Amino acid sequence: MRNPYEDAGEARPEPSGDARLPGPGRERTFPALPPAHGRGFARTWWGLAWLQALADSALDGRQVKQGRRDARAGAVGAVSVRPGRITAVVKDRAGTPCRCDVLLQELSEADWDRFLDLVADRAGHIAALLDHDMPPHLVEDAAAAGIELLPGIGDLEAECDCGAWDHCSHTAALCHQTARLLDEDPFVLLLMRGRSEQELLEDLQARTAMRAREVTEQLASSAGAVEPAVEGIPAAEAYAARDILPPLPALPPAVDEPGAAPVLGGGTDPAPGVDVSALEFLVGDTAARAQRLLAEALAPGHADAPPQAALTLAQDAVRLAAREPDARIVARLASGSGRTARALSLAVRAWEYGGVPALAVLEEEWTPEPAALARATAQLAGAWEADEPPPQLRHDRNRWTVAGGGAQLRFGRDGRWWPYLKEHGQWAPAGPAAEDPAAALAAVRGGEEEAG
Repeated sequence: MRNPYEDAGEARPEPSGDARLPGPGRERTFPALPPAHGRGFARTWWGLAWLQALADSALDGRQVKQGRRDARAGAVGAVSVRPGRITAVVKDRAGTPCRCDVLLQELSEADWDRFLDLVADRAGHIAALLDHDMPPHLVEDAAAAGIELLPGIGDLEAECDCGAWDHCSHTAALCHQTARLLDEDPFVLLLMRGRSEQELLEDLQARTAMRAREVTEQLASSAGAVEPAVEGIPAAEAYAARDILPPLPALPPAVDEPGAAPVLGGGTDPAPGVDVSALEFLVGDTAARAQRLLAEALAPGHADAPPQAALTLAQDAVRLAAREPDARIVARLASGSGRTARALSLAVRAWEYGGVPALAVLEEEWTPEPAALARATAQLAGAWEADEPPPQLRHDRNRWTVAGGGAQLRFGRDGRWWPYLKEHGQWAPAGPAAEDPAAALAAVRGGEEEAG
């Protein structure tokens, strides 16, 4: 197996503590990645969760920021991943190499047994893992079973030759590089938790085969025990004949464009209270939604995707208004949803920036829980570089307003930051959400200067 320290020209140091040597197939080594100029270190939600765990674990935000800069510059050598530990040699700004490790608690055998059972029970979970994906509902199901796959506050422990007792810039750089690896392959996280990809897939294959045998035996033992109430084929026979049954009907073809809305006038006066133009608009909207729903149903992985929550009447009024109907219909949508014309205009703008989450940020004012508020405050404090003075912000619940200016940041329930500008005495959405508050504020300040 390749030595991860060869890239740095260093001999591999002996492991510290009681780190056990990995068994066959339980260590993976990734070559040094190129510099990450102009890009973030995580795109997937689990990669971002990993970086959030680093931010929550490190006591010195300056070290985290320096580590991010070092990783971006390509200072991290080959990364070795094994159960409970990731290792690499990281060069500091002077070019001195340091061996550093980040430790993560392995899952117990009982935890793995419960996790593999719940994965084997849902075909969607297996398909997601085979596709190197980690859908949120898999992590949520695991958490409901008492299994925490993603690290949390204090879960990422650091060891470094530089002698730091907390996360230093070397371990922070290693964590940022690891986020890039996690983006490409969530099995890296599962290996850190104690199981290799080969072990997982072999165990899942054995469990699903055992479940199939149990179902077959149960069907066979119950066949003929009770007379069927209606004529038909016993389930056991149908299951046994699954390989010779005719195929399912072909899926309906995709529709490139929704059908045109009919003209409902026809020379006949409408019934009292019926607005013909509004009805034609709703028919056209229904056709467009049907075309979109069909396209989503035909998309790969649709069966495993969680269902979307139904829109409320107030939310659907904004969605309809965003389709730019004529002024009379907009006025009816505003009145029906309990909004003024100005409020509906702002709601439409929010919707176009981010749908339901953006609309909630516009219309809801809420107080984050203490833990979420602490994370948001720390994120704000560490968002600006050391040579860049942070703006003066006044905090009120989930809103941070630039002192003496017309810019504001709103913290959403999803943990993202939404930029706002003051227009005609009202706060108005000014752009899409950003994970980084500094990026969101930079966008809104540009709009502030244009408005000025």
